[in-house]
Amino acid sequence: MAIVDARGDPPPTEAIAAAAAILRAGGIAGVPTDTVYGLAADPFRAGATDRLFKIKRRPRTFELPVLVADMEQALTLAVAGAIPPVAERLMVRFWPGPLTVVLPRRPDLNADLGSDDATIGVRCPNHPVPLALCRAIGPIATTSANRHGEPPATTAPELAEALGSCVEVVLDGGQCTGNPSTVVDCTGAEPRLLREGRLSWDEVLSVATGTTG
Repeated sequence: MAIVDARGDPPPTEAIAAAAAILRAGGIAGVPTDTVYGLAADPFRAGATDRLFKIKRRPRTFELPVLVADMEQALTLAVAGAIPPVAERLMVRFWPGPLTVVLPRRPDLNADLGSDDATIGVRCPNHPVPLALCRAIGPIATTSANRHGEPPATTAPELAEALGSCVEVVLDGGQCTGNPSTVVDCTGAEPRLLREGRLSWDEVLSVATGTTG
């Protein structure tokens, strides 16, 4: 396991290339985000997310969310023509940022994210490292860097100490601390709060209902 300095905006090209190569090979990378450190895998590589579930000791019924580079990349994962206008409003307003939007998943999407093939949670993070990775290889499956139910890592050395034997590379983006993303289900007639995080539900609702820009 290697720790690679990825600080900077944009992050060093060689750091992104190193992590991208690991992910393309089906490996696991530790990455900084705008909340906490995460474990990343390419969900389109056979067996990659199986490793992620095992490292986390996370049940497959807890779906893995996906990080994307932008709204355009997110929409390639969802059912064409089935994206509610409210979901687009939320993405335009809060991305990049701490909002995960659950969308109807494309039925032909060859990505292993858990046991639910009907929906997909997507987020565009406000951090240069995962954005650069998503631009390099496409959407990536992520989960906080910790065993299921334990506190997540907030620094690269902390991640390496806790999970270093399970990951091939950790990108060091400095300290990452923050509340998790707010998760909103936009697959029904009305948006539904699944988890309140850094964004308050009131903030989300004000944009969803069009009462503020």
